[in-house]
Amino acid sequence: MPRYKLVIEYDGTPFSGWQRQLNGPSVQQSVEESIEGFCGHAVRLHCAGRTDAGVHATHQVAHVDLDKDWRSDVVRDATNARLKHLPVAVVSAEIVPGDFDARISAKRRYYIYRILDRRAQPALDRDRLWHVPIRLDHEAMDRSAKALLGHHDFTTFRAAECQANSPMRTLDRFDVRREGAEIVAYVHARSFLHHQVRSMVGCLKMVGAGRWPENKLGKVLAARDRSQCAALAPPSGLYLAGVDY
Repeated sequence: MPRYKLVIEYDGTPFSGWQRQLNGPSVQQSVEESIEGFCGHAVRLHCAGRTDAGVHATHQVAHVDLDKDWRSDVVRDATNARLKHLPVAVVSAEIVPGDFDARISAKRRYYIYRILDRRAQPALDRDRLWHVPIRLDHEAMDRSAKALLGHHDFTTFRAAECQANSPMRTLDRFDVRREGAEIVAYVHARSFLHHQVRSMVGCLKMVGAGRWPENKLGKVLAARDRSQCAALAPPSGLYLAGVDY
């Protein structure tokens, strides 16, 4: 059976997350059913990173095995033809070796987080960023974020329901930049714990708002105590933006 690598983008707002589930529509189910509609058999998608309800992707990667050698452009276009009513699109499809695994083969994952720090609420991007109605100090946020770089125990930033075997992770990049009217955080690592990025950004917001000193984030990390974490940043600002193999 040929294996296909798919690059998928989606607006996570109407979905209960990537993973197929009983309590609502998922991105996985939507794409699987669209592929099944043209190939005529049941399929199972495996992704690089399962996103939560309301989280978006500009570059999610998944693999799927089909029962015949379809042209890659046919797989892409036939799937998209059945997704037109949903905010999901297969950007590209390609045949890959049978040992390629979208999750296990990934070497690095790229996330971005968008914040709009102005008084007026967003009219066009309401569900695509975090609206904070006060001006944040993005430079203080950027300096504070550097305390999290490297290999650490990220228990403080780990969801209680996280299923990872270890809280140890290596953060390769955590930069906070002002881009026009927005603040954008860039976070890179091979893998992340459940809610890790949203937890870290929630803490950085406290720094940017002047409610935490810049050096507190390192102390919160060292505490390895979930109760020391600030409130989660909402899912609307988070995007899976790339995966390296």
